[in-house]
Amino acid sequence: MHHQPDGPAFDVVLLLHVGCVVVTLVTLVAGIASATRLRTLLHASAPFPDPVMRYFRPGVNWAGRSIYGVPLFGFGLLALSHGAYSLRDGWVAAGLVIFVGAVLVTEYALWPAERRLQVSLVPLQGGATPAGEAVLRDARLMAWSATVALLLLVAGSVVMVAQP
Repeated sequence: MHHQPDGPAFDVVLLLHVGCVVVTLVTLVAGIASATRLRTLLHASAPFPDPVMRYFRPGVNWAGRSIYGVPLFGFGLLALSHGAYSLRDGWVAAGLVIFVGAVLVTEYALWPAERRLQVSLVPLQGGATPAGEAVLRDARLMAWSATVALLLLVAGSVVMVAQP
């Protein structure tokens, strides 16, 4: 087992690293809940409440982009560990591979589906219900991809904490 690095700089970067993980976890859970609620409303042909419309308001999900802070601060932790940890450690490499998987899911499935839903739901500000299988498909894809990304992020967190 390695000597645990310490010092104020290491502690601050560790807090930022963990903070990015927590923010990303929260945004993924919110995405799953919002997409699932949207699917339920679509199946019931019910009007969309304000919270659903607010979530799918057009714009970039900047909180979700906190996922990029995870490796950024992770590499900072490696540098500040003064050789105690490195990319050659199996758990670091495994965490990086899992992270890459989570980013691929968010970039190529989750966020594109979210953007398509944002565009599809803009005309519905007046309370109309959308027709079309595409909206339901995108809501399903968004919920599925957010769940996969969430599971990958949790798996990566377990690897980072356990350091097998």
